Amino acid sequence: MNPRITVIIPAYNEEASIGKVINDIPKMVSEVIVVNNNSSDHTAMVSAEAGATVLSETRKGYGHACLKGMEYISKQEHQPDIIVFLDGDYSDYPEKLTELVAPILDQNIDFVVGARVKTLREAGSMTGPQIFGNALATFLMRLFFGSRFTDLGPFRAIKYENLLALKMEDKTYGWTVEMQLKVLRKKMTYTEIPVPYRNRIGISKVSGTVKGAIFAGFKILGWIFKYTFKK
Repeated sequence: MNPRITVIIPAYNEEASIGKVINDIPKMVSEVIVVNNNSSDHTAMVSAEAGATVLSETRKGYGHACLKGMEYISKQEHQPDIIVFLDGDYSDYPEKLTELVAPILDQNIDFVVGARVKTLREAGSMTGPQIFGNALATFLMRLFFGSRFTDLGPFRAIKYENLLALKMEDKTYGWTVEMQLKVLRKKMTYTEIPVPYRNRIGISKVSGTVKGAIFAGFKILGWIFKYTFKK
């Protein structure tokens, strides 16, 4: 029996890229969900034309959008086996999804992160604040939790039952690090696979602004220190 894989894509003003993202997703995926996060462009229309299920979340925030997708899935008659999270800016390579889910299918791993390793990154695809923030966050996770994570990459796959067990709550930029910290705390099995990463289409809503980069940094550090001192 083939596993049921669902992809969740939070999207805010990604009309120029979202169609490319959806079209490059492998056919093994059962459903692609685009959560239109209060876009002012044609993101929703382009997504629907490309064959995705389109949801609307007017509360801005990456976590809000992801939680909207999970809420929709929870009401479905047939639950997925694996959830894949993917950005809508075409910086990731959606066709690599088959490699991303392979450790779950072949080795029964609970959680997989697509690590944006330097040798596979296009020049300029990650900003200085992104690189520094990832390095600091993963260093602290190694220091406090013995983690082997090297990246907070948004391209990630997790067993659906494990995702539910994490009881995710962050509404904005802390979503990725919250997930990884909770995986560590619950002693779930995890691994990383190296993935290529390219310059996104359009301007980043987080790392592309000083305000966004600072806010994201505080959110990430906040989650790490919360879990460091949590009994």
